[in-house]
Amino acid sequence: MLNMYLHELKQYRRITMIWIVSLVTTAALYMALYPSFAPQLDAMKKILENYPKVLLDALGVGPNVFLSFAGFYSIIMAYMMLAMSIQAMNLGTGIVAKEEHSHTAEFLLAKPVNRTQVLTAKLLAALTILLITNAFFMAAMWAEINFLADILIAGKIFILMTLTLFIVQLFFLGLGFLVSVTAPKIRSVLSISLSTVFVFYVIGVFDSIIGSKAVRYITPFKFFDNQYIINNGSYEPAFLVVEAVFLAAAFTAAYYFYLKRDIRTT
Repeated sequence: MLNMYLHELKQYRRITMIWIVSLVTTAALYMALYPSFAPQLDAMKKILENYPKVLLDALGVGPNVFLSFAGFYSIIMAYMMLAMSIQAMNLGTGIVAKEEHSHTAEFLLAKPVNRTQVLTAKLLAALTILLITNAFFMAAMWAEINFLADILIAGKIFILMTLTLFIVQLFFLGLGFLVSVTAPKIRSVLSISLSTVFVFYVIGVFDSIIGSKAVRYITPFKFFDNQYIINNGSYEPAFLVVEAVFLAAAFTAAYYFYLKRDIRTT
């Protein structure tokens, strides 16, 4: 099982580095804009107040967002969450489905390992990849914040807000695993990943427009309210429970269906 785990890490090494560099570079460029915004905060607040509240809610911004660097950082995290969700969904779906797509499933299952070990090795590899991505991302963001010496954000708030990216990624990783073992045939992992993530994102936008609390339990993009994190220094417990239940159900179902599934080898 260890060899399979290391093999998956090696296979995804290049694409993981591309993701890390892309995410860090994009977020760093956005953060570098803040010093130019800082002297004009009052003017920007007045401009935003003239926009319809529905539009601002849909975009995830508002007049109070620019009152502090933490608010500005929350906007960056919202867009990084979308990108990193695609990474996790793509990884969760592809790391299992690629064996059938590349016709290597027969070779893999002929080894002296059972299906549980195969799926566990892939799951651990996927988790490791996401942990590495988030560790590099968090370290890079903290380094840039320290470089911008006059910008302050509480360490706890920074960690909580940045950690939401990994927690939401876990949701899509679990969903991706479940899709990969239940879908009869996956022709394009990327198309499934993009469409799935954007459906949940649109649901989140819909929630912002109608203001329904019930919709928040459907999409992981609404599990974490950055303004709540800034004000309270914690997550909302109910949504952590929702995610934990979903992950337990998704991974349990994924193992069950993978053990029962007829693996395509040609």
